Amino acid sequence: MPLEFASLINKYGPLLSRVAASYGPLLSRVAASYEANPELRKELLQEISLAVWQAMSAFRGQSSEKTYLLKVAHNRCVSHVASQVRLRDREALDESLPDDKGPEPEASAIGHQRQNALLVAVRRLPLQERQVVTLFMEGLSYQETAEICGLTGNHVGVILSRAKARLSKELEDV
Repeated sequence: MPLEFASLINKYGPLLSRVAASYGPLLSRVAASYEANPELRKELLQEISLAVWQAMSAFRGQSSEKTYLLKVAHNRCVSHVASQVRLRDREALDESLPDDKGPEPEASAIGHQRQNALLVAVRRLPLQERQVVTLFMEGLSYQETAEICGLTGNHVGVILSRAKARLSKELEDV
């Protein structure tokens, strides 16, 4: 469980503890797909955690808990992106992922490089494509993704195809 998310457990109680245990890594990956700056990513994860905590009282079981939480997280991320665009001009952010493990073997370094390149490329996608790709990478079906994004399943397929083409083109040399 990511350290940032774990630190919120004490603050928001047993509900968040259960959600953190089940969905903490997923929500961390969602935050990472929207925010490159590590400090802002921590803030975003806290905002997501608070939004999840507040939204759980409205959960009625009309979808899976995972789908519901992803919808809350993505909505919070969209708001975050919009507020960050208003607050600053597009400044260059450190696109590298933190490496707490020290030197690694070459194969692992190449894997991290590819993962980082994919994450950077996903962050460059238009917002709607970024949402769809992120949910797809988390293993959600077209229908679950459509439900979260307010689209039809067919539209999700079209958006995903376009996004995959953009990502393939951008990642050709990696």
